[in-house]
Amino acid sequence: MNKPIRRLAVFSMALFGVLLLNITWIQGFQADALREHEFNSRQFVESLTQARGAILVGSEEIAFSEPVGGDSDQYQREYENGQLYAPVTGAFRAGSATGIEKAENSLLDGSDDRLAVSNFLDTITGKEKKGANVELTVNAEAQQAAMDGFNELGQNGAAVALDPSTGAVLASYSNPTYDPNDVASVTETSEAAENWTSLEGSEQQPLLNRGLNERYPPGSTFKIVTASAALEDGHTPESTQEAPASLDLGAPMFNASRQPCNGGSPDTLAHSIEISCNTSMANWAIDLGAEKMTEQADAYGFNQGSFDIPLPVTESLYPSESDNNILGRSGIGQGNVEATPLQMAMVAAGVANDGDVMKPYLVESVKDSDLSEIKSASPEVFSTAVSAKTAEDLTQMMILVTEGAEGSGLGGAIDGMQVAGKTGTAETSSGPTHNWFISFAPADDPQVAVAVVVEHGGGSGGTLAAPIAKRIMEAVINE
Repeated sequence: MNKPIRRLAVFSMALFGVLLLNITWIQGFQADALREHEFNSRQFVESLTQARGAILVGSEEIAFSEPVGGDSDQYQREYENGQLYAPVTGAFRAGSATGIEKAENSLLDGSDDRLAVSNFLDTITGKEKKGANVELTVNAEAQQAAMDGFNELGQNGAAVALDPSTGAVLASYSNPTYDPNDVASVTETSEAAENWTSLEGSEQQPLLNRGLNERYPPGSTFKIVTASAALEDGHTPESTQEAPASLDLGAPMFNASRQPCNGGSPDTLAHSIEISCNTSMANWAIDLGAEKMTEQADAYGFNQGSFDIPLPVTESLYPSESDNNILGRSGIGQGNVEATPLQMAMVAAGVANDGDVMKPYLVESVKDSDLSEIKSASPEVFSTAVSAKTAEDLTQMMILVTEGAEGSGLGGAIDGMQVAGKTGTAETSSGPTHNWFISFAPADDPQVAVAVVVEHGGGSGGTLAAPIAKRIMEAVINE
């Protein structure tokens, strides 16, 4: 064999070896991923013949599967009050899923190993295989209150409500929303695909879960974090800072009134929170320094990476800044500070829960088709943000926001009980301001903590966001 032919033979054998290795890798190591890939048509067809478990809020099935009828062995996913719960349930469509439908897919479709015994028993008894039912922590009235509030306001935004003592998510609403029924049809698949494409391309981003995955400058709601750092550093609600009409932080920072916060005298921490003074809180951040401010933000959950509830939650950011101009602005929730509404609800909930921030969760329990419990929620502490003494001081300061003679959040007050709150008006890089309100109630026995953000409302948190938070709190408390 001459040399060129020998080289060609060796090259061909090498290619054949590479081919074998590739096939082995695909069949041996990538089989599961390929089988479960959303573009696997066999996987899609098979998924349509499965009776997925229901998603429940309380005893109400808000997502369930129904036989298509006729000679078909397929199932149609149906969504009750689809627009109300879409930010949570997501949609099961065209072989793929979002929201809880995706996060708990293996339980809903019955493929989870924890269902192996019941699946085996169903097989030998001739019963139809069914997925498990997933019960959410959502409070139906609170979720509806959030939706009604945004519909009346006519603005985009989000609201998240937590049980401060457990971390259970009582409401998670994002506006605008969509109807999962429009994209889940198994009989009108082309129309469903077109609807999905339209939603994906919409400038309004209805598929975005703003409560969990959109970061906003938190504005003055972040002053609770700054006040926490001051109190944890040994200061008191009566400690003071200079509170002029403006500060030169590279560019002028003004108070909302364009006036000094205490008639030209140093302002107390408590009064600065009550009226939402910018200049004094910026001075607090500068005096405390980057390290203490960053440690306090971290303690509430900033800079801790993304996590699942089981829906994925985007990380909130408080960059450590040594430049006093940027540090001062960070003290009032501007500059490079970015927070999800869930993060700011965690701040309010941490204060409400004597300083302990509980890890948020959205699934209360999972039950097999025979109602046997597969798993249930087990509340756990996410972090200890502040001491119980600091939490009590913060609570009293936040009550002044909704009850004080100069309170900035009177729109969040509820007759017959004390509400602890904090307003926020956040400047943006373009367009009108975002408007915030965080709160919890009753202040002396907290049952619910809320964060509401109104995108580009251009008003104040006390007039735009606080009334929505009030409705949500009332829905939980009056249930």
